[in-house]
Amino acid sequence: MTTRQRKTVPDTIRTNGASPNPWWANAVVYQIYPRSFQDSNGDGFGDLKGITSRLEYLAELGIDAIWLSPVYRSPQDDNGYDISDYRDIDPMFGTLADMDALLGKAHALGIKIVMDLVVNHTSDEHAWFQASRDRQSPYADWYWWRPAREGCEPGTPGAEPNRWGGTFGGSAWQYDPVRGEYYLHTFSKKQPDLNWENPDVRHAVYDMMNWWLDRGVDGFRMDVITLISKRIDAKGHLPGEFGGDIEDEPVGEEGYSSPWPFSMDGPRLDEFLQEMRREVFAGREGYLTVGEGQGISPKRNEAITDPANNELDMLFLFDHMGVDQRGAKWNMVPLHLPDLKHAMAEQQDAVRSKGWASLYLNNHDQPRSLSRWGDTSSPELRVKSAKALGLLLHMHKGTPYIYQGEEIGMTNAGFTRLDQYQDLESINAYHQRVDEAHVQDAASMLESLAKVSRDNSRTPMQWDDSQFAGFTDPGAKTKPWLAVNANKSQINVDAECANPDSVLSFYRKLIALRHSDSVIAAGVFQLVDGDDECIYAFTRSIAERRVLVVVNVSSKSASLPVETSLLLVNGIDAEKVLIANEDSDALAAQVAKGKLSPWSAFAYQI
Repeated sequence: MTTRQRKTVPDTIRTNGASPNPWWANAVVYQIYPRSFQDSNGDGFGDLKGITSRLEYLAELGIDAIWLSPVYRSPQDDNGYDISDYRDIDPMFGTLADMDALLGKAHALGIKIVMDLVVNHTSDEHAWFQASRDRQSPYADWYWWRPAREGCEPGTPGAEPNRWGGTFGGSAWQYDPVRGEYYLHTFSKKQPDLNWENPDVRHAVYDMMNWWLDRGVDGFRMDVITLISKRIDAKGHLPGEFGGDIEDEPVGEEGYSSPWPFSMDGPRLDEFLQEMRREVFAGREGYLTVGEGQGISPKRNEAITDPANNELDMLFLFDHMGVDQRGAKWNMVPLHLPDLKHAMAEQQDAVRSKGWASLYLNNHDQPRSLSRWGDTSSPELRVKSAKALGLLLHMHKGTPYIYQGEEIGMTNAGFTRLDQYQDLESINAYHQRVDEAHVQDAASMLESLAKVSRDNSRTPMQWDDSQFAGFTDPGAKTKPWLAVNANKSQINVDAECANPDSVLSFYRKLIALRHSDSVIAAGVFQLVDGDDECIYAFTRSIAERRVLVVVNVSSKSASLPVETSLLLVNGIDAEKVLIANEDSDALAAQVAKGKLSPWSAFAYQI
């Protein structure tokens, strides 16, 4: 297969108000979670050679770039998001030579590789951290080390510098007997936070990034990058370190206060990102920088992604992914569609004239959107709602991200027992909420895990209907690291490849439409009938050309709301349907009656 030739959006269409259309503005990015994508050697874990063997599949899908979750050397406490050596590949995934081979083949197929980069924290096994345990070391100030609270015995309960809780449960502080102090870990205790106030830390990170770009990588997805600037006082103290206002911060269900208000979007974030741009990307062309944007509002996203500010190309925002959660992520409520619409519209409106949006409903940290917001009660509704959710997302303005298996309609794992889970966050949350804080009973917590555990998206990719879904050889001595979904016989790539009505075929059409249609790639977004509880409708427009997108996000027949009806007052001409998840004649008949059947979705030129 040769490098693909595509019709691209004309450079005369300005997508961000500051520069002509960059390559990623009409691109589609595919996220690979390496340990779950393809196992090439039968050890139960996906690897780089496995990914390389499947690149033709991705080329046929039509994607432009791969976001590769971490493959660096790591003790795997948090599945590779705890890095012990930034310049090496973990043996689980292969070697640097395997990485070079992946880059070479991907580039030959016209696919870029964007690596996950975790620099808010490292592993506690990283050489930097090990050296920092010596107070006399040049690395002594590379992490957030603090003494015990005054008057307390170091290492005893309540002696932590403040009462921040870690994202994965327990205190955000871990006592180290070698140094005799505590270190901050926003996540696992094996993930100490780097001190970005130290310029030596920053430049070590920039040197490493340049090393990877020189090796052929096409950019970085930056994990929790908006946490790198902590809020400190003039003396360098963190809030509440010696008592103070943080003691008045609300305490959560588990008995800790959150560090996030003091680390999200901190006071030097813009400065650090601008410095990174100068030190790493200045003079380079064709790269992508996307950050995970905890605590970033749509308005701040506009500023950070405005090319004039020289920070990042785009950010993953979180507000739309929390519309069905109340307080802790484990407290789920039914989706109220207007909440999702208005959250998405706010993101879209913020980048109307400058900046850029990333579009996603799925990734390695989220449950499968099809199980979360679609309908898996029957094969027909599963397929139709998978297509509807895909159309809804891809018709917004921004760069769409597809998470592996989303394009075939993969669903949540269906686990019913705690011992089936591998996710650190899920296991820790169960023990803390059920066994320690007693805020949930075992049955309800297992129900919560079944809905939102990160392992729901991490089950092995379903390539065929064999014993291990083609993820690893059926004769392999080692089972996959995480159980294959029981619905592999119905949902797999082989079954969908040749079926023109499959979810996979529909995703190929969605991707092709973004590549070829300037309105879909760059058109202005306008929400329509924002308060309707079933129909999600909006327009995209450039000059005199306007496209109407309509999706029934429900499992019942729904009436077209007023404004949508007026836009379709003359009915539907089949030749003007850009894409739909059902026959155009059937769609026209529904619209003529002012209704849409369950999960009907289409984009129409009006």
